[in-house]
Amino acid sequence: MDFYFKEFEYRKPPEPVPHSMSRELLYQYLATCNLTLGIWYLWWRWTYALNYEAMWFSLPLAFAESCAFIGSMLFTFNLWKTKDEPRREPPHKIAECVHETDEDRPISVDVFFPTYDEEPDLVRLSILDAQKIRYPHDIEMKIFILDDGKRPAMEALAAEMGVEYITREGNVGFKAGNLRNALEQTYGDFIVICDADTRPFPTILEHTLGYFRDPDVAWVQTPQWFFDLPEGERLPHWLGKKMGGFGRLIGRGVERLYGPVTLGEDPFVNDPQMFYDVIQRRRNWVNASFCCGAGSIHRREAVMEAALRAYSEQISKEHDEVERQIRKLTKEKTVDKDISNNLRQEILFDTEFTPYKFHVSEDIYTSIVLHSDTERTWRSIQHPQVESKMLSPQDLQTWTVQRFKYSGGSIDIFMNDNPLFRKGMTLKQKLMYGASFWSNLSAIWNIIFLACPIIYFLTSIAPVSAYDTTFYLHFLPFVLTAELAMMIGTWGVAGYKGKTNFLSFFPVNLRALWTVLRGRKISFPTTPKERQSGTFFKMIIPQFTVFVLSLFSMCFAWVGYASGAYGSYSFGGLVLNSFWIINNMMAMWGMIAAAFWSPPTDKEQEQGSEELEYGI
Repeated sequence: MDFYFKEFEYRKPPEPVPHSMSRELLYQYLATCNLTLGIWYLWWRWTYALNYEAMWFSLPLAFAESCAFIGSMLFTFNLWKTKDEPRREPPHKIAECVHETDEDRPISVDVFFPTYDEEPDLVRLSILDAQKIRYPHDIEMKIFILDDGKRPAMEALAAEMGVEYITREGNVGFKAGNLRNALEQTYGDFIVICDADTRPFPTILEHTLGYFRDPDVAWVQTPQWFFDLPEGERLPHWLGKKMGGFGRLIGRGVERLYGPVTLGEDPFVNDPQMFYDVIQRRRNWVNASFCCGAGSIHRREAVMEAALRAYSEQISKEHDEVERQIRKLTKEKTVDKDISNNLRQEILFDTEFTPYKFHVSEDIYTSIVLHSDTERTWRSIQHPQVESKMLSPQDLQTWTVQRFKYSGGSIDIFMNDNPLFRKGMTLKQKLMYGASFWSNLSAIWNIIFLACPIIYFLTSIAPVSAYDTTFYLHFLPFVLTAELAMMIGTWGVAGYKGKTNFLSFFPVNLRALWTVLRGRKISFPTTPKERQSGTFFKMIIPQFTVFVLSLFSMCFAWVGYASGAYGSYSFGGLVLNSFWIINNMMAMWGMIAAAFWSPPTDKEQEQGSEELEYGI
């Protein structure tokens, strides 16, 4: 089978951004200034700058700014410092990885490839790369295809490639259930979890198993890298397809003034470098980097031990709850001992043992269980170097399915099993998890940020007491130091696209929040590995509506101000809200363009290369 990503096989992953103490200190200084100015600004907003004649408008914006500032404080804490775990020599024997043992044998590793409906030829590529994994010492490595699709073609593939094949009768627990079933039938000391499209590099074990020399290290997460991200089209080529030679001429003119302009480059903002190289990596210093599934290496002992403890806690919790209900009904102070014992036996029979939580976000759930273990100080490590390559969503529908699962899973944990109230975690760990969960609630205040400039332009009612000098003296220092701190704190990893993408994400985020609030389960659909055909305008109607309303309202307000025919706009208010609404429109436009994006054909790519090479 000839896959679309064949032409990208030559690509190499980016190196981890090197740590700089001077840059870190500068960030800490700027971030401290920004938080101080933010507190000053919000104090002024709530005490002096509310528009008491339009509290219906002013209060929601002040609320949104306060919620966003809480997120900024949590994000600042996340980025505060870097403490990479020193890489250690790969261990020779299992005795070097545990506290006490009489065993003197080579380490055993199981490599899991859970699959459901992916193409066998796609899984074949992953297995071929897994078979190239090297290790400097004797090691027992077994590769397993965990087929929840129960397909003869996949079983034949396993036999052909000389790897193990595991399936099961049902699909209870989906991926988590698939992993649990495999754990019951395998024995490796360490488990490498891959997705069906995860293609590990030969160095993945020799670069990561050394961390497990510390017997308290439960898992190591490696960065996920999408090697198939679209490179985009240069503006002259893109305009040339639409307008011919005249379009190419305009494109070259724009590039001479502005510099190279590329359209369709990573249209879905899938590049995960910001998340792994900045956010996750900075969590190492408080032992709070969490598992993200594919590309992670787990200590079997840690997974099973934590699961047993969680299993015991769950049974005790259910037992206590049922006894409480019995006492309430019978008005008795205690429950008969025989009844209590029988009750516990029934709960034991009905409760499944789940090493990986049956949840759409089983990876982060497992991380929470391990980090909150009160009897073992399990550690997690974010390894900075990319050790595998994966496929990215290639269309808006696939992207939406994936993001809905991520957002819904996080919100469900936040609402129903919030780690902030769990025993066993340190305050710093809780703050790190809190940052992740808080960000998934942001659609609530992002809606307000999107609506406010539109309301101002259409009504000329200001959400603040006045857009005067006092306002700008409080607002601009806060905003400017926030941008400077972000630029320094992210080490040069581009963040603007991620911020605008996050803003345009609001419909999916709201749907996930509403699903959880209604008590519905977040579904477990597998992420398609091939591009879905067609365009997806129906999926971006909310973003398109915001874009059109924003453009119309801005034009409406400026015409009213210039003509004096209507409205009581101030020039300062128009300028500020114009910058604000243009930023919102750019965020919406990115999602709108993604809905209509399609990869260029081979013929178009060749033509574009020739045009740019010869300056046509």
